[in-house]
Amino acid sequence: MQKEKLQLLTEQLIKYTVQADDIYEDVRKEEKEMDFFSEVKPFADQVRSSCIDWENGMKEWMKETEFKHLFPEQIEQTAHNLSDVAVQAFFPKTSYKRFKSHVQSVEFILHNVKAEIDRILS
Repeated sequence: MQKEKLQLLTEQLIKYTVQADDIYEDVRKEEKEMDFFSEVKPFADQVRSSCIDWENGMKEWMKETEFKHLFPEQIEQTAHNLSDVAVQAFFPKTSYKRFKSHVQSVEFILHNVKAEIDRILS
């Protein structure tokens, strides 16, 4: 996978994380679950597909390039956590503390990956 594509994909995953967090805040405020097939599944599938592409591409790149303070396990965990967050965001009964903790860890790793990609490509 092209390195520039991974850069764009990382930025897209950051946007999905923010979007999921916004969805969660709205759903929590309204105290209303969203329809699974018309709202949850399309968003979750889109995020999951991007996460799989990103995870596979990053792990391949990490085999040939050394990333500072980043490891393949973190990439796997971040892709997994973001996929979970994309589903959990739609349910107001999702634990606030757990959800926010996942969002923070996903954002932290994605921003580190973005900074590393920017450093390597510049």
